[in-house]
Amino acid sequence: MLAITNLSIVYGDKQLFKNISVRVHPHERVGLVGVNGVGKTSLLKIMAGISLADDNVVHRAKRATVGYLPQEISDFPAGRTLYEEAQTAFADALRCQEELGAINHRLTEIAPDDPAMEELLDRQGELQHRLEQSDVFRMRAQIEKVLAGLGFSATDFAKDCRAFSGGWLMRLMLAKLLLAKPSLLLLDEPTNHLDIESLTWLEEFLKAYHGAMVIISHDRSFLDNLTNLTWELSLGNLTVYKGNYAYYLKEKALRLEIQRAAYENQQAMIQQTKRFVERFRATSTKASQVQSRVKQLEKMELIELEETEKEVAFRFPPAPPSGRLSVEVEHLAKSFSSQQVFRDLGFSMQRGDKLAVVGVNGAGKSTLVKIIAGLYQPDSGAVRFGHNVIPAYFGQHQAQELDQRYTVLDTVYQVTSDIGLTQARSLLGAFLFRGDEVDKKVAVLSGGEKSRLALAKMIATPANLLIMDEPTNHLDISSQEVLQEAMRQYDGSIIVVSHNRAFVNAFVNKVLEIKNGRATLYEGDIEDYLRKTRAEQAASTAPAAKDGEAQAKGEAGKRGKEARREQAKLRQQKNEQLAPLKKRLNTLEAELNTLEARKKELEQLLADPELYNRPEEFAERSKEYSDTDRRLNRAYDDWAALEDEIEAFTARFATE
Repeated sequence: MLAITNLSIVYGDKQLFKNISVRVHPHERVGLVGVNGVGKTSLLKIMAGISLADDNVVHRAKRATVGYLPQEISDFPAGRTLYEEAQTAFADALRCQEELGAINHRLTEIAPDDPAMEELLDRQGELQHRLEQSDVFRMRAQIEKVLAGLGFSATDFAKDCRAFSGGWLMRLMLAKLLLAKPSLLLLDEPTNHLDIESLTWLEEFLKAYHGAMVIISHDRSFLDNLTNLTWELSLGNLTVYKGNYAYYLKEKALRLEIQRAAYENQQAMIQQTKRFVERFRATSTKASQVQSRVKQLEKMELIELEETEKEVAFRFPPAPPSGRLSVEVEHLAKSFSSQQVFRDLGFSMQRGDKLAVVGVNGAGKSTLVKIIAGLYQPDSGAVRFGHNVIPAYFGQHQAQELDQRYTVLDTVYQVTSDIGLTQARSLLGAFLFRGDEVDKKVAVLSGGEKSRLALAKMIATPANLLIMDEPTNHLDISSQEVLQEAMRQYDGSIIVVSHNRAFVNAFVNKVLEIKNGRATLYEGDIEDYLRKTRAEQAASTAPAAKDGEAQAKGEAGKRGKEARREQAKLRQQKNEQLAPLKKRLNTLEAELNTLEARKKELEQLLADPELYNRPEEFAERSKEYSDTDRRLNRAYDDWAALEDEIEAFTARFATE
């Protein structure tokens, strides 16, 4: 479907990509992972055709369509409603429908023997076939399903797009992409602006999606539930792991052990060689051996330890002692203008409780934690803290309140004198401030960096009740895991708003759901909460479903047998016709792998200066390299054509 071969990009003194070669096949689900700044978004943009690469680097099957979801919001034209903007995903199909209507009208006007009749009928058939494939006849139902699944209400459909906030516009961009149904979805952090309900819906939708996808996400659960391959970008190289994120972590740990051993062996050998050179440099009888060892060192390809090797760990400062009660919320109510957020909301937490606050966007999660933190005043009700409870709050606005004159390290130091230099650096390292970056001034930091620093500052503050609103928004997975483990070991209480299930699931013991202005407290973690809410939904819909099932059972059973026989027959026909094409594809892919490996070997040989001293061998290797490169390009063209043929066959079969 799409292939990248020998992609190399250098920015200044940093090599972003080093001869990357990789392929995406139909129906594959790929998780693209790596530390922040390694080039994940750049690679996705190159695959989408937004960022240009050298010729013959990106190969795409002719029939393949690519859809890309960026992290940035697109500019939406003024005057379009939410529904009208979502409908633009069907723009091509709607144009076909309009042309078909014109042709149908034209056919009623011309005589049967008119020479134009045959051409019009051919075009009519072509357009009808394309419209059947596009499923435009179910357009309204599809639009409503996707918009509702992503959290929009029916009353939103007629609103102007520009009336929505940035987070909702990102959802609209995602909705349009899902409705367009491209062959390959490229998703850059698709869960960033979703609540747990919408995230769960998206997950189920993508599980049933027919096309391939490459996903960048900091949500481990999302990657584990959706992907069957993992691409890791590290130090300019791309490594493919044949499993989801959990599988990747296990295999990565094993590979790093091997890499670490190889690194240590090489370093020992380098030191031994240097000692030999230094010892015998002035000895004439050892001159040739010394020169040989020097050349050996110059030609040696150094093993680099990957960035993920730099493990960082920290723990929260001990929570100051407090009474048994941590916080009690009683009969809380809050409205903004005429819009009531919640009413009569109440719950309590004991010392050591860790509570996740969940609910759809706009339910009032952030409002609640701001009231508890003292940033908002409730309309009625009260918040009472237990004896000696010291709260500390993290929200997105903290980033704007940092003192611009301080350095990153000073910002953490000024909070408390109890924290030492090593502990401060360890804490900052967990939030991606490493080495000289701790000496940067706050004034030059990006928005994401300021947010991470504000979180580090809050953690360094002595407290026994942490109140956190989306703390993982600007953290990569490894930083999330460090914070997650620290929160799990923390001996104080925590209230956290987060859509990241894997993150909060590791340490919370209670879940507070805000829904329709009311709050319901569930004992257990996020998985327990999801199981209970699914059971409640199933119980509420069971009677209606049972009645419908009883009514249709007789007919459905009869039709079901016939349908199953017909489907089995179609599957057999499809497999019989598809088998030789797949066999050819497997053979071609094996040839591509062989040619790519040989081309890499030849590049290494031709990079050796000693080869230039052997002209005949140099000429032979140069000719072989040109032949291999030519055969590789031809093989890629054949592979793309065969992918087209298989996709066309599958699409044709699906409409029969």
